[in-house]
Amino acid sequence: MRRRALLAGIGAVALPALGTGGAHAQAQGYPNRTVTIIVPFAPGGSTDFVARLMAQYLSTGLNGNFVVDNRAGGGGTVGHGAVARARPDGYTLGVSPTGTFALAPFLFDKLPYDSDHGFAPISLLAGNAMFVCVHSSSGINTYAELIAAAKAQPGKLTYASAGAGTIAHLAPELMLDMSGTQMLHVAYRSGGLQVQAVIAKETTMGFIDTVTAIPYIQSGDLRALAVTSVGRSPQMPEVPTLAECGLTGYRATNDFGFFAPAGTPPAIVAQLSDAARKILATPEVKARLDAASIDIYAGTSEAFPPYQAEEARRWGDLIRRRNIKME
Repeated sequence: MRRRALLAGIGAVALPALGTGGAHAQAQGYPNRTVTIIVPFAPGGSTDFVARLMAQYLSTGLNGNFVVDNRAGGGGTVGHGAVARARPDGYTLGVSPTGTFALAPFLFDKLPYDSDHGFAPISLLAGNAMFVCVHSSSGINTYAELIAAAKAQPGKLTYASAGAGTIAHLAPELMLDMSGTQMLHVAYRSGGLQVQAVIAKETTMGFIDTVTAIPYIQSGDLRALAVTSVGRSPQMPEVPTLAECGLTGYRATNDFGFFAPAGTPPAIVAQLSDAARKILATPEVKARLDAASIDIYAGTSEAFPPYQAEEARRWGDLIRRRNIKME
């Protein structure tokens, strides 16, 4: 219930006009009709939450009408592809997570779009980490105990994911790769089913995103052994990072990128990037994202491609090394 409340509707808050300087002058008149932001997953998840937050505040700040269109399917590739194929005029945009913009090119033999040249990156908006969770009655109290159990029973312990090819699948694979252990992957159709599998003891553990996991950790249903971010979670500072647990350099977060189709006028891309940074800097938005355990990045359009390339490199290396493929 708490998670649904966090990811539910966002109250309207007035913002000043967000256009600035040269970009605003060059993009005069934008937007003058409805702008659609495509989310490549069903309503209710973290990607949808971030997109709807942006749509609301962009509508107010740019004096336009920004709406969210959920187009689920293909591990996010259906909706992401719709953005790539849209007219590059600034009236079709997309918000996609790491699993779509960084992992999909290495998991699918063929994509319905050009992942390298089909998009004009606007901004890396935000992201959230995952907790390494077990059932509170599992008898596993620390990350070290989890790894010891896995090494004592190679391939016998199981981990739940929110679906094959998602970050909830790849992040545990990175842990297993770095720790030299084996566990069996059990894919579920959603994050909700994933967390219920761990609670019902259908699986040994799962990497569960912070916004989903925290209420269950607080209620005592789940125990958090570690967090996947570089730093500890402000909401649960007592939980160590995986790097602190011995996996030096470990980092896995589900990040949300803001995209336009390739060929969108640079002035519009710059205007949207500037508007996104200003929105994410407002106290109201910071408070909403903090309540949902989502970290703000608010990068520029110029900084996004190098980040995207680095994420693709490191996850692509893992996917090849682990021979992970979509069925």
